[in-house]
Amino acid sequence: MYRKLIHTRSTAETEAAGADLAAEMQRRGLPPYVALYGDLGVGKTAFVRGFASLIAPAAPVRSPTFALVNEYRGTDTRLFHFDMYRITGEDDLYSIGYDDYLANDGICLVEWSENIPNDIPPRHVRVEIVKDSDADPDSRLITIEERK
Repeated sequence: MYRKLIHTRSTAETEAAGADLAAEMQRRGLPPYVALYGDLGVGKTAFVRGFASLIAPAAPVRSPTFALVNEYRGTDTRLFHFDMYRITGEDDLYSIGYDDYLANDGICLVEWSENIPNDIPPRHVRVEIVKDSDADPDSRLITIEERK
């Protein structure tokens, strides 16, 4: 069972934490679904940008807030980057082809996973990012945990 706590103090460190998870996923065979949790502006997209830097280095990672999903092609796999902020129910998931993405051979990174609690695969990696200091606005605690 994989579990890791990381303290970051900058966007670059949060990106490095994402890259570290991508490396661990390749080494350990972690599940290809990453459920990201955290308030607005905590660094979820920065974490995904770091993750993508290993899997799809040329990908211009940006938040898929309005598109709902962005696809990034790597040399060996594809990344599906979801933003579930605007998702309000099963019909919304169906309309974006969510189940089709899950059935594809690729890695899903899902921001705002708290909005789809019943639609996350049982085996996944949970990443929670929280601001952990009032004195340091860039300080984050990142909890990464494999769920089975």
